[in-house]
Amino acid sequence: MPRSVRSIELLAPARDAEIAIAAIDHGADAVYLGGPDFSARHQAGNPVEQLARVADYAHRYRARVYVTLNTLLQDEELPRAEAMIREVCSAGIDALIVQDMAVLEMDLPPVELHASTQAHIDTVEKALFLHRAGFSRLVLARELSLPQIEAIARESGAEIEAFVHGALCVSYSGQCYLSQALCGRSANRGRCAQVCRLPFDVLDPEGHLLRTGTHALSLKDMNRSAHLEALIDAGVCSLKIEGRLKDLPYVKNITAYYRRTLDDLLYRRPDLARASDGQVDLRFTPDPARSFNRGYTDYLLHGERTEDLSNPATPKSIGQPAGRVVSVSRDSFTTDSPLAFAPGDGFVYLRRGEIQGGFRINRAQGSRLYPSRMPSVRPGDLLYRNQDAAFDRLLAASSATRKVAVDLRLEATPEGYRLLAEDESGLHAEGTLCAAHTPADTPQKARLEQALSKLGGTEFEARHIAIAFPSEYFLPLSAVSALRRQTLEALREVRLRSVTGQRQTLPHAHPPLPPGLDTDYRLNVSNRLAQQFYRQCGAARLAPAYEQQKVPGAQLAVCLHCLQYSLGLCPRQHPGKGFPYLVLRHGRFALRAEFDCAHCRMKLFALP
Repeated sequence: MPRSVRSIELLAPARDAEIAIAAIDHGADAVYLGGPDFSARHQAGNPVEQLARVADYAHRYRARVYVTLNTLLQDEELPRAEAMIREVCSAGIDALIVQDMAVLEMDLPPVELHASTQAHIDTVEKALFLHRAGFSRLVLARELSLPQIEAIARESGAEIEAFVHGALCVSYSGQCYLSQALCGRSANRGRCAQVCRLPFDVLDPEGHLLRTGTHALSLKDMNRSAHLEALIDAGVCSLKIEGRLKDLPYVKNITAYYRRTLDDLLYRRPDLARASDGQVDLRFTPDPARSFNRGYTDYLLHGERTEDLSNPATPKSIGQPAGRVVSVSRDSFTTDSPLAFAPGDGFVYLRRGEIQGGFRINRAQGSRLYPSRMPSVRPGDLLYRNQDAAFDRLLAASSATRKVAVDLRLEATPEGYRLLAEDESGLHAEGTLCAAHTPADTPQKARLEQALSKLGGTEFEARHIAIAFPSEYFLPLSAVSALRRQTLEALREVRLRSVTGQRQTLPHAHPPLPPGLDTDYRLNVSNRLAQQFYRQCGAARLAPAYEQQKVPGAQLAVCLHCLQYSLGLCPRQHPGKGFPYLVLRHGRFALRAEFDCAHCRMKLFALP
């Protein structure tokens, strides 16, 4: 690949090996999943043998496998964490995604390290610090705008990974202590209670009720599929899909959608190239609207606050817009949607922006829907299909194949025969066969081509086959098959070496701390090795992590989302409106939301 061509990676999530393999089949250039322990998703761990299975499969397409170790570690966990890193490295994984700086102080084999978004990478200074410390790739905070991303990519020298799709936390990642403060479950240790998805009553400072039971902190899902080119031009090399807890159909659909969208971009940009090999053949048309979603936002990628980031109606999936209710009868109703509906489809319906209920249908006749139990719908109600039965059936079956194109050339040599193989990336290998040149009585070309083309059961697909004999020779089909297998195995080894050769293992260092870095509980120092790292970087004072010592009056979250904007009270948009703070209550939980209008941020604190 010429030096001027940039490799662009599509990175997909996986809960387990089955989903990881499906993500690769549907076009992922890399997958990320949890290891046996210490994953930021408590329910998404995988044994080492399953990681080895995923790595073996991924490397056949020159795709990569990243294992998450992005939780805070405690002192007693350090030996197990170090042993686990050695185990997953021996399984053939390509990189670790890390939050805790303790990893930099461990005695490890050479391993590529990526700094997790949980490491709160939101400034050029923080990015430079982490890259100099030993991280070859940085997973940026989701809240950054394009100019901020571009500045970090330009100044840091590190590979830049950015989220493009999936669920959004209300707080900057790694800086949310809501779950720990209110429920005793640390998000930084993979046990988030999702407090932000709860319904809250919202009150003004004088106690007047502004909203009742609204999901005031529940954000829409990110969808930046329309902005991939802008992200790439800003310096992003890895486009990341969120969702290590999502199911198989979700990962198939979203990965395939981004693969298709990205391929359209790469086709017209000769300066960009895919990060892995293999043509994906889909048996469905991907569509993000038909998978779990809470409504979509680009999450202020361009820096302008032009939309409400939250979905106060529900934290659940609303799915695909399905028109309005037109007329209602005793056991059915009609909709003005052009969509095709099927028995088993599920819906929610909204009135004045609030969800009124949900239902499934037993049958559909054109635009007339027959629910299993008639809901209280009215003409004008908005419909959303959040369960698409026909689409789910498509995705439950085998829905994609991925093949690496290979050219084969069979030649005669003085010792016998040689089969040359070259893949779509220009990597090549050969196999040899010592055998006599037995003259054939009949033409052999078609027979040999057919034997060489039988690549079923492998990741390869023959693109071009050449038989380069000076005359007709007879070869037993068993010998041709053996030579084909030998050659493809040799090519597979060459391809594997090309993957492992891409790994970037940087020396671990102790650069000076960036100016202004908070060294209080928000630095998330929870063990002696992390303390050792930061002290050697010049930290004079280090506070324990919030999980180890609660801090009275602590800031529990800092948010790009603004509740005042959501309620139409933004003083920038509506001069004279707004409050210094608002109160959110849910049962025994109470929060104070303060507004930093100078920086357009909201901060959350616990109330007694």
